[in-house]
Amino acid sequence: MLREITLGQYYPVDSFIHRLDPRVKLAGTFLFLIALFVVNSWTAYGLLALILWGFILLSKVPFSFMVRGLKSVVFLLLLSVSFNLFLTPGEVILQLSVLKMTKEGLQVASMMAIRLVMLVLSSSILTLTTTPNALTDGMEKGLGIFNVFHFPVHEIAMMMSIALRFIPILVEETDKIMKAQMARGADFESGSIFDRAKAMVPILVPLFVSAFRRAYDLAMAMEARCYQGGEGRTKMKPLRYTGADYLSYLVLFLILGLAIGSRFIALP
Repeated sequence: MLREITLGQYYPVDSFIHRLDPRVKLAGTFLFLIALFVVNSWTAYGLLALILWGFILLSKVPFSFMVRGLKSVVFLLLLSVSFNLFLTPGEVILQLSVLKMTKEGLQVASMMAIRLVMLVLSSSILTLTTTPNALTDGMEKGLGIFNVFHFPVHEIAMMMSIALRFIPILVEETDKIMKAQMARGADFESGSIFDRAKAMVPILVPLFVSAFRRAYDLAMAMEARCYQGGEGRTKMKPLRYTGADYLSYLVLFLILGLAIGSRFIALP
C-alpha cells in the first residue's frame, strides 16, 4: 500500500506537460478542479474525462503508474460513496435493514466517486510532471502579488515544497520500519481493528522520531547556510512564459468556460 502512493513523486521524462511553466500547471490544476465541481451532467463528466485522458497522454507518464495513486484513497472513496448512497433522501430502490439506497443517492454517489478519481489523477499529473523546486518557484512567482500585503509567499511555498519532498522519504522510512518489525515477528494483517491499531504503535514511534530528526537536521543545515527567507533572493533559472504556455492558458480557460456553460444547457 505504501509503495502505491505517488503524491510528491516526480516522473522524469521529456513531454509537452513537463516543459510547461509550473505556473501554468498550478493554474491548470486549479481551473480543472473548479470545472469538476461546476459540471452536473454525465455528458460533461465524460468530456472532462476525455480531456483528462488527453493530458495524461501528453504527460507521457504511464497510466498504470498514475493509477497507483488511487489505491491510497480507496478508503476515502468508499466512505464518501457510502454516505451519499445511503443518506441521500429520495426514491428508495433498495433497503437493507435501516439503510435505504435511493435513486438520487446512487446518482450523487456515482458523481462523487468520479469527481474524487479525476481529482486525484489531475493532481497526480501536477506532481509527477513538476519537480519540487519548480513547484516552489511557480507558486512563489504566481502568488508574488500578495507580497504587497506582506503575505509570506516565499515561506509558504518553501514549506509546501519541503512537505512534498518528505512524503516519499517518510513512505520509504515507514516501509523499512514495517519490514524490520515483521522480521521480528510483528503481525499487521490479522486480528481485530483494535489489534491492528495497537500493532501500529511500534511503527509510529520510530517514524515520528525519524521525522523529527530529519526536520532538526534540515533546520540546522538551513541555519548553517544563513537562510534568511525570500527577501533579496534571486533565481538561477528565472521563470519565463513561452508561446506554449500562453496557448495552454487559453485552452484551460476555454475548458472552464465550457464547464460553466454546460450548467445552462440541458445535457443528459
